[in-house]
Formats: sequence, C-alpha cells, structure tokens
Amino acid sequence: MRFLPLLSLAMLTCCSVPPGDPVSKSYPGTEFAGSSLPAIQNFAAPSVGPIIHSNAELAQLFLRLEFQLESGRDLLRISRFEGPITVALAGNVPNGAKAELTRLIARFQSEAGLNVSLTTAADPAISVNFVPAAQMKRLVPSAACFVVPGVTSLAEYSAARGGAAVDWAQITQRSRVAVFVPENSSPQEVRDCLHEELAQAMGPLNDLYELGDSVFNDDNFNTVLTNFDMLMLRLHYAPELVSGMNEAQVASLLPGMLAKYNPTGAYNSGIPAPPPSPIAWSNLVAKAMGIGGASGRKVAAEQMIAMAGAQGWNDSRLGLAYFLSGRLAAQTNAAKAVEYFSLASQIYRSVPNGALHAAHVDLQLAAIALSANQNEQAIAFVDRSLGAVTSGQNAAMLSTLMLIKAEALDELGRTSEAQALRLDTVGWARYGFGSDQALRAKTAEIAALAARG
Repeated sequence: MRFLPLLSLAMLTCCSVPPGDPVSKSYPGTEFAGSSLPAIQNFAAPSVGPIIHSNAELAQLFLRLEFQLESGRDLLRISRFEGPITVALAGNVPNGAKAELTRLIARFQSEAGLNVSLTTAADPAISVNFVPAAQMKRLVPSAACFVVPGVTSLAEYSAARGGAAVDWAQITQRSRVAVFVPENSSPQEVRDCLHEELAQAMGPLNDLYELGDSVFNDDNFNTVLTNFDMLMLRLHYAPELVSGMNEAQVASLLPGMLAKYNPTGAYNSGIPAPPPSPIAWSNLVAKAMGIGGASGRKVAAEQMIAMAGAQGWNDSRLGLAYFLSGRLAAQTNAAKAVEYFSLASQIYRSVPNGALHAAHVDLQLAAIALSANQNEQAIAFVDRSLGAVTSGQNAAMLSTLMLIKAEALDELGRTSEAQALRLDTVGWARYGFGSDQALRAKTAEIAALAARG
C-alpha cells in the first residue's frame, strides 16, 4: 500500500496559498496559455546500477520482505502466481496510464525476467482499477493506492472486506489480485502507484524501513522500482521456489539462488543486514506522518529519534526521524528545523544510495533559505539536489525545486533567467502535478515564501 504523499512536496505549510488566490508575478502568464505551453515531460529509462548489498544481506532482507506483512503479522508461506501473469486496466483510465504500464512491464520482463504482459481480456491475473478517490478514501483513508487479493473490483473488495478471501495470510497461490488507484491522479501518481502496487501484487508484501534503496519502504522517498526491487522480484519467481514454501525451505535455497542470480554479491558475504524495524517503529512513523490524525506528530517524531538512538541505528531510519522532526519544526521554528534537517542530511549523505533522500532535505532547506531572503543559499541547495532528483525520476519534486530557484533568481534581479527556468518547469510540473491549476497553486505557495524574506 502506498500512503498519501506527505514527504516529498509539502513546504512550510503556514505559508500555503489557496489555488484561487493571486498567482505570483513569476508564473508563465496568458501568453503561454493552452497549446503553446510546453508539452508534458517524461523521463527516459531509469539508470540501473549494481546491487550494493552482499548476498548475505540480501538473503536476510528477502526473508523479511516475504514472510511478514506491513502490519507485523507473520506469513507462514510464500505465495505467487504460477504461470504467465496478465495485467489489465479498468475503470476511468487516465491518459498516459497505458503507456506507463507498458514501460513498467518492459522493465519487469528485462530486469526481473518475469512472464508478465498487458491484456484486454476480461479475466486478467491483475486488474488495475481507476476509481473515484472518495470511494477509495471511505475504505482505506490513508492510502494513495492499494492492492488486494481475491477480487477484481472495488465493489467486490467492499463486500469481502475483513474476510479470508482478501487476507494475504490465507493465500497460498495467487490467482486474482486488484490494484486500486484514484482516477484523478497525476501522471506521476499513476506511475508511482503502478510501480509499488504491481510489485506487491506479484511479489513481496512487506515494507522495511531499514531499506534505503527500495520502494518496499513506506518512507516514500523512492518512487520508481530500483535494481534491488527487481532482484527481489527475480528471486520471488525463480524456478527454485514454488507457492506454499515456508521460511525454512526458502532460506535453505537462498544462498545458491543468490550465487546464481547475483554473483557479484558474494563479496563481504559475512556482513548482516541492518537490524529489523519493530512494529513500534512503524507505528511511530505513521503517527509522525499524520496518518490517522494530526495530533501527537511532534512527540512521535521525537520518540523516533530516541528509539533510533537506543537501537544504535545510524542509517536511513535515523535520517527519517530527523527529517520528519525538521518538517514539523519548520512550521514554527525555522532555526530548529535547520538543525534537524542538517542532521538528516549528514545521515543520508553517509549511507549508500542516500542521494535522493538528501535531496528531499535540500528541498526543505532551500524553502527555508528562500523565506529568509538567503537567495544564493537557496539556489545552492537546489543545484546540489537536481541530479539526484532527476535520477530518482520525481518530476513533482524536480519542478518544485526549479520553481524555488526561479523565485530566488527573481529576488536577485535575474528576471530573464527566472522566466526561462519557469517555462522549463511547466512540462515537468504537468507530469508531476497533473494540471496547470496545481502548478499555479505551487507557484503561489513558493512566491509566498519569498515574500516573507
């Protein structure tokens, strides 16, 4: 399940401007309206590098992903589709969704070796349903999108909810799975949901906060499937495994499987995986993110810092604790927020594959710098993060960073550069936010930050 995006784009919320309010002087105006606006942008194929984990680590992480649910419940057996996997789109399918799914299926085939294909048949293995957001929210309020076994439609899920037919722990072999996505999602939201929910519809069901290089992590920093994720899917469908195997059976086969499918991972074979995150940690993260309500968020974030210290974690989990604390402090105490963000940045820049996480911190620091009239510093934070955000294929975040830089350039009197950058932003924003109205709202929000300086 993908949670509503609370991390990537929210700025200093006390400075938000409603969509109907006057727009910044900097927004591309009516002379760029309609068809003359830059076309929607999209990313090229992702750059897939080597796996950074040793095979010993991968074996432990694979077992954690496979034999537990996000809720903390244990799974007694592995489940998967046996045979070809077909995927169909249903409901009010947004423009571009089929193209996104086609690209993703090509990656599943080439990178994970999966026998998966797009179909228009009435009985697919996986149904991707685009449904009204209000209907989804009534069933799972905190989910941006989610996946359920044993059904093909939201009506079926509503009727079967709470029963054994839709309980992953009761599934031995997968035959029908449904993915649910809001029909009004932006192109990027569609892509993100397809990546995470299809991966879990076919493969591992758990999310691990100790994973910094995976979408199997509810921190939402990675939004497209990584090389680690593709290896997990390859292992999940390796011929050595079958549905119904228990953890001991799978564990006995993993060393040989990893030697076969990831031969370069034999180095440092004795290094263990990071210690697992207890369910208490997941509960604190959810509370600090505001999932289930806004009360107690700051206390939960502070408790995250304390728990990470007590557990001796110095990885992305401690970075997340500082990041969330910074986000919450930014609403009332910019100096304290900078302190937390600086600590988060140090953590993320010290761990492998932490560049995208560090870029999320830089976005927040750039916003604070802009609001303090530290325009050169805001530009420096943006420039430092653009490469990682582009590699991470987060268009909404990329366009937000570009808008911050444009506003800072305007404040420095570099108006022509600012205008050119804003025009370049539009194509990415159309992909990331989904509408010109959303872009106007984001532009106005950032302009309000600059007005504080």
